[in-house]
Amino acid sequence: MGKKKGPKYNQIIDAAVKVIANHGYHQAQVSKIAKEAGVADGTIYLYFENKEDILTSLFEEKMGNFVQIIRNQITEDLSMEDKFLLLITKHLEQLEQDHHLAVVTQLELRQSNTDLRLKINEILKGYLLLVDELLTEGKEVGFFPDELDNRLARQMIFGTIDEVVTNWVMKECKYDLSSLAAPVHKMLLGGLCSKPS
Repeated sequence: MGKKKGPKYNQIIDAAVKVIANHGYHQAQVSKIAKEAGVADGTIYLYFENKEDILTSLFEEKMGNFVQIIRNQITEDLSMEDKFLLLITKHLEQLEQDHHLAVVTQLELRQSNTDLRLKINEILKGYLLLVDELLTEGKEVGFFPDELDNRLARQMIFGTIDEVVTNWVMKECKYDLSSLAAPVHKMLLGGLCSKPS
């Protein structure tokens, strides 16, 4: 059964991002989220089962939009270099534009609860699939060596961008995050494109 969506659903998601960023996941009571969203506590339960459901739903919603934005802009006429630059730039830009969301994705999603971690990893698959498609295409056109291990390359790409964003959040978002897209791009592709000796 699909989730009930609509303006209130989005209002609650956006309120949850703010409350979780400001108070931390464990201190973000459903009542605080309801107050921020301007709805009654009971209204939350029309859309979400519990707080864990709110956290995974907001990640699914934001990650889905995020992947869609990148997919819409990665057009056939772009070179492989430009496709990867776009991926990295959009990843950094979207989090730079929403500090609350960056705090949630980089700090608050890292919960020790195994069940929650599995759900988060499941949602991440959409993003990793996109990276995988680009790596496969890169091999087909001879941009990457055939022996490149997609799984390892995918982990390196996501892990590198993710760590760059986490560092920015830990430094209180004090510098221009998106300006790091070009150096990250150069470093990653430099490593992935090189032919083994």
